[in-house]
Amino acid sequence: MKRSELIVPVTILIHLLLINGFLAWFIPELYFNLYSILFFNATWLLSAYAIDYYPTSRKERFFTNLHKPIQLYILFTLGYFAWFSLSDTPLGSAQYHAYLLLGLFGSLFAYRILFYYTRAKYREVGGNAVNVVVIGRDRNLKKIRKVFDEPDLGYRYLGYFDNSYSKSPTYLGKVEEAFAYFKNNQVEQIFCIASRLSQPQLFNLMAFADNNLIKLKIIPDNKEIFTRAMKIELYDNVPVLNLRELPLETPYAKVVKRIFDVVFALIVIVGVLSWLSPIVYLLQRFDSNEPLFFKQKRHGVNRKVFWCYKFRSMATTADADTKMMTKNDKRVTKLGRILRKTSIDELPQFYNVLLGNMSVVGPRPHMEVHTEKYQVSVDKYLVRHFVKPGITGLAQIKGYRGEIVEQSDIINRTRLDVFYVEKWSLWLDVKIIIKTVLNAVQGEEKAY
Repeated sequence: MKRSELIVPVTILIHLLLINGFLAWFIPELYFNLYSILFFNATWLLSAYAIDYYPTSRKERFFTNLHKPIQLYILFTLGYFAWFSLSDTPLGSAQYHAYLLLGLFGSLFAYRILFYYTRAKYREVGGNAVNVVVIGRDRNLKKIRKVFDEPDLGYRYLGYFDNSYSKSPTYLGKVEEAFAYFKNNQVEQIFCIASRLSQPQLFNLMAFADNNLIKLKIIPDNKEIFTRAMKIELYDNVPVLNLRELPLETPYAKVVKRIFDVVFALIVIVGVLSWLSPIVYLLQRFDSNEPLFFKQKRHGVNRKVFWCYKFRSMATTADADTKMMTKNDKRVTKLGRILRKTSIDELPQFYNVLLGNMSVVGPRPHMEVHTEKYQVSVDKYLVRHFVKPGITGLAQIKGYRGEIVEQSDIINRTRLDVFYVEKWSLWLDVKIIIKTVLNAVQGEEKAY
């Protein structure tokens, strides 16, 4: 199959068949009337349209937009239960409806897995391939070649044209020789490095591509300025390069992460802190008569200062707000050593999460004095502050936790924090939480 025009229609048809099949099987008495059939199908299609679910790019893989099916399932579930209210139909057993929806979404998700797996295998053997040629050569060429060489993406890289001669086996000739090559080799996509062509050459190439049914893609001359979070935005018809387009800036991400944080925090506060706090308080009486909680000013999102709460694990000293804990620190109490080794001392920060100062997962908040120090000594350190700080984070589960002895410690910690900020997903949060729990069970002592 050279073209893929039928993929989306066939996928929509299969999805609707699954939806109607499950509804007809589980609730035939409700399903088999014209209005309910129209409502359920319209709910699915309108929800899919609202989140732009069906259009898929060639580079999209199974995990690329994993949030979209989750969004779609949530919207359809809301619409499903709304029908019972609109039609004044008794809901009946909630468990019965849960089985219906779980079975339906499980089947839809299984189809998604099968679709991406089958498409990848088909492309790996040469199916659904697209012939591509690059005009111009600079450092960008090597980078996009890595994408073209991924077999499951279905690109067939034929070579490149450039006015600078090369002995490379993929060098096809000078730019002016490209037009004849395009006509004779069924080239379907041209990637043009703008910095290597003059304006007349670009206009000529654009006209040729339009008149020969070839897709032309321009790689802008951005002076080698790249970030993982880069995105091109249009202001009228002027392309503007946004170097810091963050996943957590979208309304959807903010809502989902906040709901996740609140639910998770309430579970911990009600299920753990409600009984653990009195126990810790009683045990602390054997060490000292100081307050149960320790609070300290730390920098949060956009460098806003907030009070960060912990179970007290160290004796109060004059340098508490300036000196980070070190290995075998004498300020740590006997109980505090146990609390820190199991990360129990961090649990009161779930109150910070509930208040909105922190998130369950994010870059760890540092003391004010350390923020002032690292923002001038560590490249991109303040990128961490584009999002809420977390109780745990990617850097912590990767081993960059505890005392900062070498400059490389904070550099690597910042590098992983920036990666998290640029590549956030709900699934990444879940993986970090699981790994954090495993680390706590193993008893890794830390010093934040």
